[in-house]
Amino acid sequence: MVKTVMITGATAGFGEASALRFTEGGWKVILTGRRKDRLEKIQKKIGKTCHIIHGDVRDQPLMANSVNSLPEQFSDIDVLINNAGIGAGLHLAQEVSWKDWEDTVDTNIKGVLAMTHAVLPNMVKRNQGYIVNIGSTAANYPQSTGNVYGGTKAFLHQFSMGLRCDLLGTDLRVSCLEPGLCQTDFTLTRMNDEKKANDFYRGINPISAVEIADMIFWMVNLPAHININFLEVMPTRQAVAGYALSRLT
Repeated sequence: MVKTVMITGATAGFGEASALRFTEGGWKVILTGRRKDRLEKIQKKIGKTCHIIHGDVRDQPLMANSVNSLPEQFSDIDVLINNAGIGAGLHLAQEVSWKDWEDTVDTNIKGVLAMTHAVLPNMVKRNQGYIVNIGSTAANYPQSTGNVYGGTKAFLHQFSMGLRCDLLGTDLRVSCLEPGLCQTDFTLTRMNDEKKANDFYRGINPISAVEIADMIFWMVNLPAHININFLEVMPTRQAVAGYALSRLT
């Protein structure tokens, strides 16, 4: 039986790579994203096994209606990958704009809630499904200017655990994948400077979007009695730096 995966934020990075990886694996894919031209380009590449939803995950009524009105051949979602996310603003808390904070919370938290709320009931009804939340090592290790972004990813960590508790006794699975330094358009979007983004990766050999997609595909294809609660991954040349001190002079 051909399975169906729904991927949010599928126009680039982890989302696009996952769409192609699952297609290669023989799955049907439902892709959401804000950039209609990119969605249509990916759909054309994949073909009839791809259904697209143009819209923002922050638009809860649109997302709920889109899920409820899926074509019959896509209506039973086996895997939801909550990938859509932003990291608006690389600023200190005392300098950041309110809009950057609000947009980050609305996308990274409320967007995930909107999609989960729309998809989960049918998974429970069928007693079949897997939710993969794309978190970040920023959930576990604070860094300067990562204030609200890290907070939203910490929410995903805890939300994933809460879902596991609520779904105990069913066959549904939930994982939170927490990558460290990965080379995608995400960093370029955050920095808004191609040279800075390239310098950021220099000499690191960061994780690629394709490698993340492979990890997700591996997780959801494990035997049904195995649930990976969290998977934290970093490039070999990245590590937690430890405490920082500021001494009086």
